[in-house]
Amino acid sequence: MHLQTSLPLASADVIIDEALRLGRVEKLLPLTVVVLDAGAKLVAAKSEDGSGVLRYDIAFGKAWGALGMGISSRLIRDRLSARPTFQAALATASDGRLIPVPGGVLIRDADRVTIGAVGISGDTSDKDEYCAIEAIKVAGLFSEPAEPTDDWRSSSLSDHYPS
Repeated sequence: MHLQTSLPLASADVIIDEALRLGRVEKLLPLTVVVLDAGAKLVAAKSEDGSGVLRYDIAFGKAWGALGMGISSRLIRDRLSARPTFQAALATASDGRLIPVPGGVLIRDADRVTIGAVGISGDTSDKDEYCAIEAIKVAGLFSEPAEPTDDWRSSSLSDHYPS
């Protein structure tokens, strides 16, 4: 019996390889990329040498949360920033899997039906998201959000963490 997945492995491989290639072109920190199908089943994942051990769980949580809420992890963050009680409830309901920061991007087909999600972790969330969006485009698919934030290149880990 052959089961049909919403997102073929070949497409997931293109997304992962392109995301990692973009990370090297942009000289980003080592990335981990996770691709899930529409049912949140793992299709493929890769971690670059030097990527921290938590990066897989973070990338998975970004993709899983985007699928679970039906919106990108950027939009989840933006909508929840003023709603800490609801954010805490989502964390509890998801057994801590939901990671509400940019880098979880929905993958859509030509009919704009969500067929999966990609999550990336390793550099700033904005840079992770850039790689996800652009990699989805190279695979001939569509993303939500459609474009990375305009200032993704200027995001810095020192903006988020004290030196």
